[in-house]
Amino acid sequence: MTILGIETSCDDTCCAILKKGREFEVLANIISSQVMVHRPWQGVYPALAKREHEKNLVPVLKRALKEAGFLTEGKVNFSRKEIDEILSRNPELCKKTNNFLKRYKGPKIDALTVTEGPGLEPCLWTGMNFVKALSSAWKIPIIPTNHLKAHLFVNFLNNKISFPSLGLIVSGGHTQLILMKDKKDFRLLGETRDDAAGECFDKTARLLKLNYPGGPEIEKRAKLTKKTSLSLPRPMIYSQDYDFSFSGLKTAVLYEVKKRRLNKSFVNEMAKETQQAIIDVLIKKTIKAARDFKVKSIVLGGGVIANKEIQRQFKKRVPFPLVFPPSQLCADNALMTCLAAYYSNKRENWKKIKVNANLNI
Repeated sequence: MTILGIETSCDDTCCAILKKGREFEVLANIISSQVMVHRPWQGVYPALAKREHEKNLVPVLKRALKEAGFLTEGKVNFSRKEIDEILSRNPELCKKTNNFLKRYKGPKIDALTVTEGPGLEPCLWTGMNFVKALSSAWKIPIIPTNHLKAHLFVNFLNNKISFPSLGLIVSGGHTQLILMKDKKDFRLLGETRDDAAGECFDKTARLLKLNYPGGPEIEKRAKLTKKTSLSLPRPMIYSQDYDFSFSGLKTAVLYEVKKRRLNKSFVNEMAKETQQAIIDVLIKKTIKAARDFKVKSIVLGGGVIANKEIQRQFKKRVPFPLVFPPSQLCADNALMTCLAAYYSNKRENWKKIKVNANLNI
């Protein structure tokens, strides 16, 4: 089975091609980052992200097909009228897609996949409509995928997971604990009630006048000091549920910043204490859920999990087998979308699929 995936849930334009024989074979995994585009705004600007997706989707697709050996010139019989209708709200992308389809043959693949949610709605629809156009032209079915499940499924690429397993997703928009009884039975145990951990990292970085994205900047500055005299709260760390809350932590940082001058020493100490507060809460809640549900493994995913200090402390403090994605697969990518599609394999006609920006587990 060979799957071509597209991911545009936020600010990265991604395309991957995955082949499954006896083992998984990654034929291509292309990521076009928009970090520098959004940095002046210190966060993702949805309309701008949508515009960048429209600009990048066809070039990213061509790169992936070329890398996989599937980019072949030749005619494709497709309905120009249908493509124009599907991409009517994306005129620039429509023009590029029609030009691409007129020049290149459809690849010999079994399915297309695209993120249906959660994410930024304008970005999700851009990727969805693009894949619908490809499905219409190439006569290949679509397997829509859940972005949250994909962050966990990326760990199945090179690992054998023991069930029941506990999934922990930590990203800019989500902090969730998920019980996985098997590859199809997912149950949400708890999630953030306000800010996600990644959002707290970004907002703290903004308060400290650090660059966007904030997570890597906080991690980098935290390494520059061995100790801190600061003390921040660990929100909900002792609550008897599996939920999180990081809004209060961000507010505590704000109050400290207002009282002091932003010199190098203070910024480094605040970065270290903020990072440690988040780590302490994540570990405490994860251990509680793992023990309560007697899991055999813990699977982690999401962009924040690329943080090396988080990984180091989880390995040191959590008494359960841990599975981490490779660092380059923690953040959004289309390879994880392909893996989620492989395990779902729920093929649908392109005319029936819609996005759901608030989709959950």
